[in-house]
Amino acid sequence: MAKKVNPRDERMRQRLTLEAARIMAEEGVSDYAFAKRKAAERIGAPDTRNLPGNREIQDALADYQRLFQAEDQPARVRYLREQAVAAMEFFSPFRPRLVGSVLNGTASQHSDVNLHVFADTPEEVVLFLMEHNIPFETAERRLRFGREDYVMVPVFRFAAGDVMVDLTVFEPEGLREAPRSRVDGQPMQRANLPAVRELLSA
Repeated sequence: MAKKVNPRDERMRQRLTLEAARIMAEEGVSDYAFAKRKAAERIGAPDTRNLPGNREIQDALADYQRLFQAEDQPARVRYLREQAVAAMEFFSPFRPRLVGSVLNGTASQHSDVNLHVFADTPEEVVLFLMEHNIPFETAERRLRFGREDYVMVPVFRFAAGDVMVDLTVFEPEGLREAPRSRVDGQPMQRANLPAVRELLSA
């Protein structure tokens, strides 16, 4: 028998979903867990455990953008995809793949262009950046593969005009298996250069 949903709990969950989506859209928050915590604090329920899933928030974010940012958000997505094409052409030796909000269409003025690139060693990417006199920042990112297999991977970030480009570096074998999405736990959607060009021509 299906578990009966408390209407009050459902209303709380809906409020949290909408507020988290608004925070992500208006304040440039990209971390779902942080957006949920901030939303819970703002509606006066910081200790609630009735939190929405990331997929619910992403769907609400897309709805919010269609309703309240219809004049400028689609143009911003197109601009970021154009910048992504330029970056992917530049990094073509590393077989780049576009991921994240620029690919799925929920990007905002706060969003970066997120690329997965593939090299035998991270040093190859470092040398490429240095050879082209591109200042960059380094970091690490914790990604999940399979059910419970977490891996730390190197990240390089740099400014391309007014857009930040975020490169996550994988070994060549990483092309065969994408890390799990924070949204639904499924393998991340990735797009190669022809696929991104096709998005722009649609």
